[in-house]
Amino acid sequence: MKVTYNINGVIRDINIEPGAILIDVLREYGYLSVKKACDEGTCGMCTIHVDDAPILSCCYLAAKADGHKITTIEGVKEEAEKLGKFIIQEGTDQCGFCNPSLVMAVIAMKKELVNPTENEIKQYLVGNTCRCSGYQGHHRAILKYMEVE
Repeated sequence: MKVTYNINGVIRDINIEPGAILIDVLREYGYLSVKKACDEGTCGMCTIHVDDAPILSCCYLAAKADGHKITTIEGVKEEAEKLGKFIIQEGTDQCGFCNPSLVMAVIAMKKELVNPTENEIKQYLVGNTCRCSGYQGHHRAILKYMEVE
């Protein structure tokens, strides 16, 4: 089955199996920043944007994305670097496995929530798991990033 995606601003025609899952297709075509962890939609490691909305790509049929805009961390490089600087300053970069999905979730949150409280931030990001930290450093970094225009 042939689908057409706009991935990070590049139109790609891709052949997929009818039941293919989007994360598998993206990784097969070299988008390795999209991490595969739980494979059941509970950890958030596979967060990307489809039409600027955050989705869990491990639970999203690849055919459903046909004709849509898909954004991975590579497509938001400038914003990712801004947030990344705060993450590094807070010393929470550690292994880095969760960073692409966390960045994608935070960028979506920044667009959706105006002046969120710390509790609103925590609630929004509850689905993004980091196995290396206690999240306090991440939350400090995110609060600093949210203040930047």
